[in-house]
Amino acid sequence: MCSPEEEALLQLEEVFSVTLDHINNLVLQPLLKAAAEPSDPWGRECLSLLQQLHRSSRRLWEVTKESLHSLQERLHHPDSFGLEALLLLHSADHILQIHIEYIESYTSCVVVNVFQKAAKRRSEYWRAQRKMLQQFLSGMSSAGSVGTVLVQALHQPLAHHVQQYVFFLLSLADTIGEHHPSRELVVHAAELFGNLQSFMSQELDQAMATQALRHTLSSRVGDVLCTPSRRLLQDSQDIPVTVTPLRSERVLLFDDSLVLLQGHSVHTFDLKLVWVEPGQDGCMFHLLTPEEKFFFCSKDPQGRVVWQWKVTQAVCQALRGKKDFPLLGAGLKPSEPPSCRCGAYTFLSEGRFCQATYEGEWYWGKPHGKGTLKWPDGRNHVGEFCQGLEHGFGIRLVPQASEDKFDCYKCHWREGSMCGYGICENGTSEVYKGYFQEGLRHGFGVLESTPQAPQSCRYTGHWEKGQRSGYGIAEDSDRGERYIGMWQADQRHGPGIIVTQAGVCFQGTFQADKMVGPGILLSEDDSLYEGTFTRDLTLLGKGKVTFPNGFTLEGSFGSGAGGGLHTQGVLDTAGLPPDPGSTRKRQLGLGAFPVESRWQGICGPFQDFVRAGCPGDLQEALLGFHVQSSKELRKSQEYLCCERTHPEDHTGRMEDILEELLQHREPEALQQCLRKVRAPGEGADWRDRPMNIF
Repeated sequence: MCSPEEEALLQLEEVFSVTLDHINNLVLQPLLKAAAEPSDPWGRECLSLLQQLHRSSRRLWEVTKESLHSLQERLHHPDSFGLEALLLLHSADHILQIHIEYIESYTSCVVVNVFQKAAKRRSEYWRAQRKMLQQFLSGMSSAGSVGTVLVQALHQPLAHHVQQYVFFLLSLADTIGEHHPSRELVVHAAELFGNLQSFMSQELDQAMATQALRHTLSSRVGDVLCTPSRRLLQDSQDIPVTVTPLRSERVLLFDDSLVLLQGHSVHTFDLKLVWVEPGQDGCMFHLLTPEEKFFFCSKDPQGRVVWQWKVTQAVCQALRGKKDFPLLGAGLKPSEPPSCRCGAYTFLSEGRFCQATYEGEWYWGKPHGKGTLKWPDGRNHVGEFCQGLEHGFGIRLVPQASEDKFDCYKCHWREGSMCGYGICENGTSEVYKGYFQEGLRHGFGVLESTPQAPQSCRYTGHWEKGQRSGYGIAEDSDRGERYIGMWQADQRHGPGIIVTQAGVCFQGTFQADKMVGPGILLSEDDSLYEGTFTRDLTLLGKGKVTFPNGFTLEGSFGSGAGGGLHTQGVLDTAGLPPDPGSTRKRQLGLGAFPVESRWQGICGPFQDFVRAGCPGDLQEALLGFHVQSSKELRKSQEYLCCERTHPEDHTGRMEDILEELLQHREPEALQQCLRKVRAPGEGADWRDRPMNIF
């Protein structure tokens, strides 16, 4: 047998379904008809809001009819249709969500005065319907403008219905007793609709406050700030607060943004990228944004507490992407917004990021983590950031001004500049693979032209501050020669060797890209000349020629009258000819470039890396690819360990041993140190035991 409370709920649903049907026919349909075929953007917005309200009203009517049907089934078949089968109980969350959708659609219309403006279009009709509207205002007066009556008629029946829901559900919970199997469902439903009452009240208050704010602003600012989906949470005219350094005249806190009004200027800050510094007291607290730090100061500590709490909860709500239920600050824990977030922001201040839009991870107002940076001129950077700067691996594209091509930089970055190993493709002309420092080529690197380039060239060697400097090898296909030697400030400078395509080799000294002083010239037939000559390898001045058969010619050389070689000197034929069984020819450059001076660009960074203790964050920048950490490497290779214990059990002991090894470089001391490595409790020598090196 059904309880009186269930019968009361049945009657409540019957009345409410009829009321919703009347509201649809007598209020919403005429409003839609009056707003039909708008000719201006504002009219189209009103029509869209009314259509959304009509759809949510129909869904509310449909779920009310379903709830009514389940109550009727319960009334007619109480034995087979248990209390837990009531839609109002087992689908309370679904019904609640439909109520919330209607409330949000209704308050969106309230914010922009949709009902008042729609009523003006058919003012005579609505004045004639004032008595009809009174039926929806139980216990309330219909005095006031028609627009005000419409606002009340679309809200008051729902508010009364939810209030009755709570009353009858609480009564039902008391009637069935604590041990009834459906009591938990009844209490849960009563709690939900009790919270819905608070939510409705707050939503209407915020909508009315936003509507009232619109009248205090200029039409331009009001249209921008007071949109249908936005709600005003706090106004500095209600609780005074000053903001420095902007010296704003008015501060407005919306549910999605913080707005500072300063004269004709409007400064808007997305709450998703607003950080409230914790642990503040007195009358002041601090806010951080991507480009600003603000000081909020109130007249008293109570005002500071209200503003700080509301801003904090509004930030949490904005990050969750949905409104707190039932009230602001009553959302899911934690109530403190996270320090790390994701969002998009366009920088406005002067600097490298000016007009650039960053989208990605943030930490306390600065890009931090993975993100994308895009400039209006087509530049973009994808990679890792740290404290507002590019830091870690990143890829940057820079468009070329003259053609539809891009320069691509795939490199490691450090504090905003390229640093470490990288690959840079300059359009379709050349590719650099090597190391950088402070954004410039620095260290070992290879610069090579692409197959599409008009000129073919290649340089392999050392760089310093963006210029070829130190030991390097340059190949010039146009001249048909290769230079092997030292460089300075992008010019050949110091000892070097030139090898031509014809097989002629020259070894000498260069200064400012020019040969100076004597040198050695080795021709393709293995003749060796030691002396001075010109840039085009023409013998000129004093020198000595050693022929392949061992003869030597020493004297002065120059150009003859007919363009041939003119010489005056001494020919020595007493030299021994080379061994006919030997196939080895003369070579230049042996011993001229010691290994330690040749590849400082490779050895130097590695030595610095080792001296720094091999930090994990520098491994990729040094090696140019992802490497596993030592702990990951040990775990991935546990099957290679010979010891029965876990590899990490001996990590500290092995590190101590290795550190001690570095202190004993002499063979005898090293041997004594190694003998100490033995299993606990055993006397076996270290050579008798397998060692875990991972």
